[in-house]
Amino acid sequence: MKNNKRKKTLKGMSLFTSAGLGETYFKDLNIDIVVANELLDDRAKLYSSLYKKNNMIVGDICDKKIFNNIVKKSGKIDFLIATPPCQGISIAGKNRKMADMIKDKRNHLIFKIIEIIDIKSPDYVLIENVPNFLKLQLPYKNKFCTLIDLLKYLYETKYNIEAKILDTSLYGVPQKRNRAVIKMHKKNREWNWPKEQKKISVKDAIGHLPSLEANEKSNIPWHFSRKHSEKHIVWMKHTPTGKSAFENKKYFPKKDNGEKIKSYMTTYRRIEWNKPAPTITMRNDAISSQLNVHPGRKLKNGTYSDSRVLTPLELMILSSLPQKWDIPKDTSEILIRKCIGESVPPLLLKKVVAGIK
Repeated sequence: MKNNKRKKTLKGMSLFTSAGLGETYFKDLNIDIVVANELLDDRAKLYSSLYKKNNMIVGDICDKKIFNNIVKKSGKIDFLIATPPCQGISIAGKNRKMADMIKDKRNHLIFKIIEIIDIKSPDYVLIENVPNFLKLQLPYKNKFCTLIDLLKYLYETKYNIEAKILDTSLYGVPQKRNRAVIKMHKKNREWNWPKEQKKISVKDAIGHLPSLEANEKSNIPWHFSRKHSEKHIVWMKHTPTGKSAFENKKYFPKKDNGEKIKSYMTTYRRIEWNKPAPTITMRNDAISSQLNVHPGRKLKNGTYSDSRVLTPLELMILSSLPQKWDIPKDTSEILIRKCIGESVPPLLLKKVVAGIK
């Protein structure tokens, strides 16, 4: 007889949510985010348009009223996901003394996660961030300690606590992006790490999309290119796939007086077709920023096509978002670019969360 028993739905909470890109595939896994919190209005508005049934609470989690509202409206939760900002908690930063770190409001964000864990006691906790997040030193009881050490000190008897740095390109995402993932699960629960798989190249991911030059549009939603300056276009037309315009003998980035611009070889650079895309940054709108230019195709006259940054659709696909991502048509292009640049690719989180048994 066929087993029609439905898999249990886990009720979840999302903190430091941004627009919720990381949660894109949670419904596939029976994760129901009942409450989310985001500081910035534009991110929160996009989140609410994507997840209409979820309760988005906009505001600073350090504000007592906001925090209490999050606690009150979430009820019992089984799953917590959090991606806290990491500025202000490194002793390598401006806050070198314990007193300064304690005064810095940003340093209390980690402890808000801990407060939520204490109050809600979820079965599963997922904290993710940039790799250096695991090295940051936190002030606790007049000492400095890493977050892992702190979590083990507080919860080792109740939770299994593990941390890894995962490369998204090894988990079905056509983009190389390293993320620190901390997962906690209660001793009577099981949560396995995902298995690595074959990498997907840029060509495999977006090679089917029609070629576009700067300031051109296609009839495919979100596949349109930005307007760029003529000099940037000329420099990139003469730049081969995978190369920087700084490697050109003639058409290299230069000032109006002809002097060569000083910058890094990762700027004014085309990405490669046969590898996963490099990490997509917040400044993916600029040719002069890092590794943002379309790979291009060599033309009969010896120049290269697609002298532009990646389109919003190309960024979506390389970030493992659905090609038919259901976002409002009037969403700002720059907001999309920023949210993609600051977000973990959702397919990685899907693979991680799928390990919950």
